[in-house]
Amino acid sequence: MPDVAQKLYRQLKKEFNVFYDDKGAVGRRYRRQDEAGTPFCFTIDGQTLQDQTVTIRHRDTLKQERMHLNAVPDELRKLLQPPS
Repeated sequence: MPDVAQKLYRQLKKEFNVFYDDKGAVGRRYRRQDEAGTPFCFTIDGQTLQDQTVTIRHRDTLKQERMHLNAVPDELRKLLQPPS
């Protein structure tokens, strides 16, 4: 699934400060990104290949949810928008 992950990374990199991490288990990746202060992590997994969804994990709440791959850029814009 690295091809799907790399494609999403390249798409997001045009607009956002993103980091691609494929080293080790998912839990360890989350911990590394938490330590770095990354507010949101997107995970590409086996389900992505079946239904084109990814998991988004919120650092502050640890909440995880699935969303369509195509919805990621808009959702990230919404999440990073300053409160009005």
